[in-house]
Amino acid sequence: MHPLHITPTDYAVASLFGAVIIIIWRIREGRSAVTLKKIIFPPAGMATGFSMFFAPVCRVPWLWGISAFLLGATLLAWPLNATTQLYRDGNTVMMKRSSAFLLVVVVLAAIRFFARGYFDKFVSVEQTGAVFYLLAFGMILCWRGSMFFAYRKLTANSAEPEPAPLVKDLDPAS
Repeated sequence: MHPLHITPTDYAVASLFGAVIIIIWRIREGRSAVTLKKIIFPPAGMATGFSMFFAPVCRVPWLWGISAFLLGATLLAWPLNATTQLYRDGNTVMMKRSSAFLLVVVVLAAIRFFARGYFDKFVSVEQTGAVFYLLAFGMILCWRGSMFFAYRKLTANSAEPEPAPLVKDLDPAS
């Protein structure tokens, strides 16, 4: 047996555990003030994961990597942006999430779980991990970038501004 062999049960348990931890962290994060540090540090910390590409076993074709990053930055980041809103509460900036935010996080975790199981049949576990890392990094970078610009907009004005949605309202009637 290969030392990195992961059984489907191990993978399911680890994925479920990781998803629960992320959900708890995101719920707790939403209860405290938003700062530039809290916006910038997660993608900066996550960027250290690019060091995995020093290992030849983790390398993927450029097209795969660029496609995964762009898919994460566009399709998967959109629901996070659409369900996250920053607003001023006195001198602090807070995050208001819609009730759909938790559902979005659970659905994204499920997509990742089932897609990864599918791709593991065709490429190595390490390459699958690399592709999903790039997908997640694109998603987080785009989401946090939108938060950064909404935060800057709110903190640039001293008057009480309107809430700053991360994406424009898609309702044509408004």
